[in-house]
Amino acid sequence: MRSSGSGKSGGRGNYRGAGNDRDQKQGQGRPRKPRPEERRYDVGPGATQDGPKSGRGGAARGGAKGGPKQSQQRGRTAPARSREYETRVEERNRERYAGKKDIKLPKTFPGAEQEGERLQKVLARAGYGSRRACEELIEQARVEINGEIVLEQGRRVDPEKDEVKVDGLTVATQSYQFFSLNKPAGVVSTMEDPEGRQCLGDYVTNRETRLFHVGRLDTETEGVILLTNHGELAHRLTHPKYGVKKTYLAAIVGPIPRDLGKRLKDGIQLEDGYARADHFRVVEQTGKNYLVEVTLHEGRKHIVRRMLAEAGFPVEKLVRTSFGPITLGDQKSGWLRRLSNTEVGMLMKEVDL
Repeated sequence: MRSSGSGKSGGRGNYRGAGNDRDQKQGQGRPRKPRPEERRYDVGPGATQDGPKSGRGGAARGGAKGGPKQSQQRGRTAPARSREYETRVEERNRERYAGKKDIKLPKTFPGAEQEGERLQKVLARAGYGSRRACEELIEQARVEINGEIVLEQGRRVDPEKDEVKVDGLTVATQSYQFFSLNKPAGVVSTMEDPEGRQCLGDYVTNRETRLFHVGRLDTETEGVILLTNHGELAHRLTHPKYGVKKTYLAAIVGPIPRDLGKRLKDGIQLEDGYARADHFRVVEQTGKNYLVEVTLHEGRKHIVRRMLAEAGFPVEKLVRTSFGPITLGDQKSGWLRRLSNTEVGMLMKEVDL
């Protein structure tokens, strides 16, 4: 029994030994496959044959997204293109498309390829309504460019150089803004005040564009004052050369003589020279209290107050009711309103713009 048991045991030992010899013989013919715990999973450029070559996993060997394409032969990548080769390809592509004809612009009217903006777009931006409404203005022959009436649609203009008019009034083709403020008494006629007093700038703090005032009003004087970012227009409106008229209502105490208007029109001698009114009339009388209207084209400091005081009638309250063609109307004290296109055109016409 022991001999048979030892024989079995020896049989097992001989089998294992035979198996080891066979593995050694096979190992001499081809490389042994690594066990799972011995495999490497490098994915970088230094990967070996034990794992994926490059890219994201083994799928990258076939040129899948995420890794470079490789040749079918395992372990070899496709050669990279040289810089000279890329240069030749680029030159060949340039030669291929060099003979292509220029793209033709759509036909509209002669000169459509010139620079500038379409006329109806410029008019719409200036506030003349929608583009369709502006096209109707052109169809009705109400628009002119540089003195020539325009009838064709799509005409291009240069807002910096061309003069555009609608119904004979100049259009502010650029991004200009025009406002009229009914300045209350006690407001300083400056955009900023270092002393912290209420000023004109307090009424336009929410505007994207910096505005400035056209002329000044005394701190205690109420009424129309214009605000704009159109420098040339503001300069001309205040220049004595153009003589833009301003109208005031003054509250004085009488009785007043019949010749007061004549004296003001003939000229009142002030410390800085004569000052003359263009128009004078009595608007209202209640006992000894008078409300008189004075129109003049001068813009000297405190001019109305000084003239009436010199004539013997100090002013108790003063309101400017108009600046050129811009009137106060029913605009409430402290209210700011945007001027209409017609009003802007009238202002420009007043000063030959």
